[in-house]
Amino acid sequence: MADKKAPSRVGMVKKKEKKVETKPAEKEEKKAETKAEKEKEKDEKMKKKPEKAPEKPKEEDKTPNGNGETAEGAQGGTEDGEFQFEPIELPPFEIIIGDRLNPNFFKFQFKNVEYSCGRNKTFLCYQVDIQSSSGEPDGVRGYLEDEHSGTHAEEAFFQQVLPQYDKSLCYTVTWYTSSSPCAACAAKLGEILRVRKTLRLNIHCSRLFLWEEPEVQVGLKALAQAGCKLRMMRPVDFTYVWSTFVENEEDNFTLWEDCQESYEYYDEKLTNILQ
Repeated sequence: MADKKAPSRVGMVKKKEKKVETKPAEKEEKKAETKAEKEKEKDEKMKKKPEKAPEKPKEEDKTPNGNGETAEGAQGGTEDGEFQFEPIELPPFEIIIGDRLNPNFFKFQFKNVEYSCGRNKTFLCYQVDIQSSSGEPDGVRGYLEDEHSGTHAEEAFFQQVLPQYDKSLCYTVTWYTSSSPCAACAAKLGEILRVRKTLRLNIHCSRLFLWEEPEVQVGLKALAQAGCKLRMMRPVDFTYVWSTFVENEEDNFTLWEDCQESYEYYDEKLTNILQ
């Protein structure tokens, strides 16, 4: 009796297999119908949508410079979200001159680290003492910095601060610079010293610029032979510059931890170069 009521296991398996076989076929048919409908709708939309002709740039949309040339820059967004770029004119190279420099600039630019990453300009603090035959002293004091990659601060000093020279006067020029002169500036300074016989130049450097380069070493040695007194800034020099050339607001200056060690490092390199 039990055998008649219970269906055979073989029969159940066959029924299940039959149902499974029908499901993929139905799904494939539905996918095909859906795809056909989408393709049809897409074709109808393409027929209805008109083609858009490309617009020509207008002459009045260009931004002229003062000299009539066009600058290159973002000129606003188009309808598709893209930007049109046109030439722009870079700001001119310039030299910044002042009485006292920013304290943050001093702490960063004058720090006598071995690897001067990010310090790509020269800060020059100057003191000029002029002595006449009458014995009346005169002078000027301040700082300057070079911007971008134009005229370097060393050359700009003799163009803007001390352009005139009177051989009847005696000049003592003292610089405190964030780095030593490059090879080209060293050569120009040597020429100035050979022409201006009554001018004495003292350069105190925080760091040595590319001191491993042979042309820089030759330039510094030639500059010293031309009469320039070249040395590294001692810790006491940084304190002097802070009190004399920086907008310190009467705040005390604290030297960085390795200032003395860095001075000794650079002083040894400069001594070897000038030998």
